[in-house]
Amino acid sequence: MTTVAVRHRVADFDTWKLGYDDHGAVRKEFGCTGDLLLRDASDPNSVLVLTFWPTPADAQAFATDPRLSEVMQKAGVVNEPRIEIYEEADS
Repeated sequence: MTTVAVRHRVADFDTWKLGYDDHGAVRKEFGCTGDLLLRDASDPNSVLVLTFWPTPADAQAFATDPRLSEVMQKAGVVNEPRIEIYEEADS
């Protein structure tokens, strides 16, 4: 399994969440199998999103899709997002 971690700050979490939810169909189009949204305990507009993907190629295709940056801008992301792709390590 592959995980994409996206960390960014938003102008307003509730507004951002609407945009995130609307973009769900695009995540599924690229193969996303689930997600987890986290907010900083001391700053609720600082967000960490974890999305889960079958392969690194699926994750990379989504992360570089131009619609992602468009929806982030419309939803109120106020800084350059940090996007990282991780693969599950054998334990």
